[in-house]
Amino acid sequence: MTVIRGTGRRRGALIGAAAAGLIGVGLSAVPAQAHTPVWKVTCSAVTVDLTRYSDEATNTVTIKTADGKDVLPTEQFKGEFHKNLKLPAHDKELTLHLIVKAGDGDQYSRDETKTSPVCDTAPPTKPTPSGKPSKPSKPTPTPSAKPSKPAPVPSTSAPAAPAPAPSPNLAETGSSSSTPLVAGMGGAVLVAGAGIVWAARRRRTARH
Repeated sequence: MTVIRGTGRRRGALIGAAAAGLIGVGLSAVPAQAHTPVWKVTCSAVTVDLTRYSDEATNTVTIKTADGKDVLPTEQFKGEFHKNLKLPAHDKELTLHLIVKAGDGDQYSRDETKTSPVCDTAPPTKPTPSGKPSKPSKPTPTPSAKPSKPAPVPSTSAPAAPAPAPSPNLAETGSSSSTPLVAGMGGAVLVAGAGIVWAARRRRTARH
C-alpha cells in the first residue's frame, strides 16, 4: 500500500509540474503576440496602426522627419492608436522616424525609420493597344515653287537721236507780213477794172 501511495504522489507531482510548465509557456507567449505596431509610408501620406497595447499603462507615439520637424507630435494612447497623416509636398526622398514608447515595458517600444518617395506628377502614358498596325500618315506634298520671272534684258539698240533744235529765225528777205494784204488789194482792183471795161463795152454796143 505504501508503494502504491508513493507512486501516486510522484505521478501527481509530475502532472502538476507539467501543467505549470504549460501555463508558463502560454503566459510567455502572450506578450509575443501583443503590442503590434504597423505603419505604412507612401509618397503623400503615412498611416499608423498600433494595436494590442496595454489598456492600463500610458503609451506614446511620435513621428518626426530626419531634420526634427514634427509630422505627428507626441500623443498618448491606451490599447490602440490609429492615424492617417498627410505628408508635405517634397521634391526629394523624405525620411520619417517613428517612436513608440510602451508604458508596460521598454521591450515593447519601437524606434524605426522609413523613407517617403517623391510623387510622380507626370500622368502615366497609355500603352498602345496591340492589334492592327496604325497606318502611316501620308506626307503632306510640298507645293512646288513658281519659277521666278526672268529679269528684263536691257536693250542693246543705240539710243534715239535727239530731236534737232529749232533753227534760229531766218534773216529777213525783204518780204513783210503785209505782202498778202497788198496782193489781195491788187486782185480786187483788177476785178473792178475788168468789170468797168465790160460795162463800157456794153454801153457801146447798145448805142450802135
